[in-house]
Amino acid sequence: MGWFSPDIATMDDLFVHALQDMYYAERQIEKTLPDMVQKASDRELKKGFQAHLKQTKGQIKRLEKAFKKLKLEPSGTDCPAIDGILNEANEIAADVSDKVVLNAALIGAAQTVEHYEITRYGTLVAWAKALGYADLARLFGANLREEKATDKKLTGIARRKVNRKAVTRKSKPMSRREQEAMLAASMGVPTV
Repeated sequence: MGWFSPDIATMDDLFVHALQDMYYAERQIEKTLPDMVQKASDRELKKGFQAHLKQTKGQIKRLEKAFKKLKLEPSGTDCPAIDGILNEANEIAADVSDKVVLNAALIGAAQTVEHYEITRYGTLVAWAKALGYADLARLFGANLREEKATDKKLTGIARRKVNRKAVTRKSKPMSRREQEAMLAASMGVPTV
């Protein structure tokens, strides 16, 4: 859990840790989605990200209800997995200069996030049921259904148009100067 928190000794401890993990993850996703909305140039993708931001806020509220039912204050615990996924998405997005190819990269990054959320909510549903928290299982199940639906929508957008458009993009030929700089860089020779 962290340096100054008790060890995870029981299934209840593990369950609360997973809940805190998802709370942290959803809050990080909530912070990241506006940037994805801004970067997306495809209108349908932009609207999809905006809708998912609204959905994420609702998912956070459900997580907060779960904390309340457990008589706990909503809190997150650092989640290196979601931090890594979001950092990688930002790095890739920064490296893509073509806005059409960027749309494909954004979908790929968003689906990586969705798949993480799907696995974590699936786990929370199963653990809530095992621990006898049927009401919490329903809350997490609602979030799980939304994540699966978002993943399906992203797949549809990618298949219908974004990937096809991105595949047709051709890179611009490099100028002689750019080619020389690339060659020199690959050989470790500084260029002027």
